[in-house]
Amino acid sequence: MEMSWKGTLRSLEASARRSERNSQRRQRELQKRQAQYAKMEALEQAAYEVDVYNNQVDVLLSVHKECGEDIDWSSFISRAEPVQPRLSNIAEIEALTREQTFAPGLFVRLFGLENRQRKKLKAMVELARQADNDRFTQETQDWRTEHSDWQQEYSLATRIIAGEAQAKLDAIERLDPFSDIAHLGTSIKFSVGTSGVIEATLNVHGSRVVPSEIKSLLQSGKLSTKQMPISKYNEFLQDYVCSCVMRVGRELLALLPDDIVIVTAVDALLNSTTGHVEDLPVLSVVFSGQTLSRLNVEAVDPSEAMKNFTHNMVFKKASGFAPVQRVEPPSPHRV
Repeated sequence: MEMSWKGTLRSLEASARRSERNSQRRQRELQKRQAQYAKMEALEQAAYEVDVYNNQVDVLLSVHKECGEDIDWSSFISRAEPVQPRLSNIAEIEALTREQTFAPGLFVRLFGLENRQRKKLKAMVELARQADNDRFTQETQDWRTEHSDWQQEYSLATRIIAGEAQAKLDAIERLDPFSDIAHLGTSIKFSVGTSGVIEATLNVHGSRVVPSEIKSLLQSGKLSTKQMPISKYNEFLQDYVCSCVMRVGRELLALLPDDIVIVTAVDALLNSTTGHVEDLPVLSVVFSGQTLSRLNVEAVDPSEAMKNFTHNMVFKKASGFAPVQRVEPPSPHRV
């Protein structure tokens, strides 16, 4: 189904922002209840905290399940240029016709109302002329907005199909499909290497995002808070990182007409060479659109899913991630 030119990309932007999973809707509901937290009884507070915790876990582990619509950039090029409106005098012509064909009736002649009626009809002609002009002014303003959208989208689509690197970056910036990941604390930067492949770098800030405690309800209904075992924490972190990386890969391949993209996650790790904690790559993946399309993202384990792609990741339950090298684009490839 073809969208009208009026804000086509803006509609896609809005759609990307409206899209949310049940876990995200549940998160908003819990945030609304937060204002009532102080008024809750102790057991209600405990149940609320566990709800919030479980929802947080669900949100963090389902990042990869969201993705925007595939964009057909060639359709932007094939659409006709919006036609500039012309001034239509239809209202004025109708008013003039009424004025010129006016034939006073007996009542009007009897009470000497003909001049008043003719003046009224003449005034109606002027009002109709103004209405035509006002309508034309509004149509012109609408056309300018629509034409500006068409021009920008046509230009962007032409550049993207031509493989222009900056056009890809412009499209990512304009559509911004990663706002909910940023909300979780993950920042993303994009670049285009000499190969022309889009490369995304995520700073996942794992220690700030992934909870280190487990919250649950005791049989009494009271809150239980325990330190999460290190192996469980590391597995949680791995799934979160892989979920974010897969989400970025899916979004980029839906947004761009490319076959592959590279996504690298970095996090704070000890650099054994310098002895300092630095942001180092912990996972680097070459995502193929063809392979991604075959995955059941609703059921797949994000960490296990990495086995389907060329990737670098060193992970152990006991110690977590270790630094890795960024992957290079496979050769040969088509962008």
